[in-house]
Amino acid sequence: DDFNNKLEAAGDQLVVVDFFATWCGPCKVIAPKLEEFQNKYADKIVVVKVDVDECEELAAQYNIASMPTFLFIKRKEVVGQFSGANAEKLENFIQQHSA
Repeated sequence: DDFNNKLEAAGDQLVVVDFFATWCGPCKVIAPKLEEFQNKYADKIVVVKVDVDECEELAAQYNIASMPTFLFIKRKEVVGQFSGANAEKLENFIQQHSA
């Protein structure tokens, strides 16, 4: 419910959903990069972090199988998704979908 409210509030901005787990090493590695991009593209994106262990239903709804998985949502529609702690790919997706 909180998740849907965030999607609603984003309006035309790109929502970057980070499905992570507290025990996931690669998630910890990519976290500072995601924060950096959040600041760099502050006017274009909204970042929503989802702990898969706390939000199992939401993770299942989007068929999240590995962490981290990044989901890109615009106007409540999924426009992209990829798994893995790849900062370059993450920034490329942000640039591509937030234009």
